[in-house]
Amino acid sequence: MEIKPKSPIKKGDTVEVIHGKDRGKRGKVLTLLPQDGKVVVEGMNMVKKHVRPTQKNPQGGIIDQENPIRISNVRLVCSRCNQLTRIKRTKVADSKFRVRVCTKCGEIIDKV
Repeated sequence: MEIKPKSPIKKGDTVEVIHGKDRGKRGKVLTLLPQDGKVVVEGMNMVKKHVRPTQKNPQGGIIDQENPIRISNVRLVCSRCNQLTRIKRTKVADSKFRVRVCTKCGEIIDKV
């Protein structure tokens, strides 16, 4: 079993697509699929899916849904400086917790 490195992106983060058909668009991360190295971003990589009629959806038909995108094709957007950024993980001086920090402005993103 292969051990995957910890992802710099978490559920609820705002990200921008840097490669692919949705390049330049921003959205919120809905789900993280670490075993596949992918994320599902709200409104990105939309595909049409044919669904059968069910009790919840008696009409059936064609629906639009988000497909996963590789983590390497999205970049985190800092909420303070509003720029694409990488993160670094550092310990806060007065605490034992590690936090994610924006490499551009030094803003603490959240606790790890």
